[in-house]
Amino acid sequence: MKTRSSVEVAFEKADFSLGILVAIVVLLSWLVGSVSFAEVSASAGKHAIAKEAFGKTTEGKAVEVYTLTNAHGLEVRVMNFGGIVLSLRVPDRNGKLDDVVLGFDRLEPYFTNNPHFGSIIGRYANRIANGKFTLDRVEYTLPKNDGPNTLHGGVKGFDKALWRAEPSENKKGVALVLRYTSKDGEEGFPGNLQTKVTYTLTDYDELAIDYQATTDKATPVNLTSHGYFNLAGQGTGDVFAHELLINADRFTPVDKNLIPTGELLPVKGTPLDFTASIPIGARIHDNYRQLVLAHGYDQTFVINRKGPGLELAARVHEPSTGRILEIYTTEPGVQFYSSNFLDGTLTGKQGRVYQQHYAFCLETQHFPDSPNHPSFPSTILRPGRTYHSRTVYKFSADKK
Repeated sequence: MKTRSSVEVAFEKADFSLGILVAIVVLLSWLVGSVSFAEVSASAGKHAIAKEAFGKTTEGKAVEVYTLTNAHGLEVRVMNFGGIVLSLRVPDRNGKLDDVVLGFDRLEPYFTNNPHFGSIIGRYANRIANGKFTLDRVEYTLPKNDGPNTLHGGVKGFDKALWRAEPSENKKGVALVLRYTSKDGEEGFPGNLQTKVTYTLTDYDELAIDYQATTDKATPVNLTSHGYFNLAGQGTGDVFAHELLINADRFTPVDKNLIPTGELLPVKGTPLDFTASIPIGARIHDNYRQLVLAHGYDQTFVINRKGPGLELAARVHEPSTGRILEIYTTEPGVQFYSSNFLDGTLTGKQGRVYQQHYAFCLETQHFPDSPNHPSFPSTILRPGRTYHSRTVYKFSADKK
């Protein structure tokens, strides 16, 4: 057996220690690079996505917020509770970013006082008359949460569900995939509904929302996003100066309970004619029955479609900031709501009080109460079929 000298032993120990030191340095560099990936990507002009805790549900389950940023700095924050868009920061004509959607700074108000701010709406967006419908000779009864009607899926709709979230990234931008299983009988609806909603923020300054669902029993499905927009900045004032164009020659008139009569009437000659751009506040107080019934705008417009695929639903321009929002969708209709029931009792982000008409909503969807109107486009999803819907919100600014 060869005996090592003390010098050889000393050199071996030094080599071993140096190896450990190098390994530690490499590991620390990797960790620092991983932790700061989102920040580095954003500062380098690349899209990024980050996650943070946002509290817990009343059942003690963790709620998380995902921040998606594109190469131009446009930023959207989405939480897995209700798939709610917490904030949406977009640039004005001078490049200044501002939050253009209403909401709350904290999680708790979303449990109790939320008028569906930024939420995914389901299983059925809008109203179902008298809280019931008949499908395949079976009558289904739903909870009534809007006078005699069921509104936005009932008492506990998709806006109050905790979704499973999975972030992803590709060449076009960053995405957040949300999944939720609505069980058979939930809020009175039949069938186990497997639902998938994907938010994608592209480097073309577009926020795309893709909806997908399958069921094991025939059921109505009508999904949308209930964003409350103010392109001048959330909580800064009413939206009367916003110039609105809606690509629709017809609308669905409603009765005193805001349920469609079944007719499709022309907008021409009425305050509902937005086929040419006009300020939202120009005719909102006209003595027109449909406006009086809804205390403002709350009507479904029948989009002028040239065929399947994405079609322009609406375009909004805010003159003071130059911000422009264009909405494209595969849906047959868009609900224009002028936040008639905000009344100053809600304090939102940055301590701002939300008064009546401080926002507008443009909810792409099928028509209200379609399960009770066979003449309307069908909202019935059957086993073996897949529900698909896509809406794109494109942001830009004028160069004035």
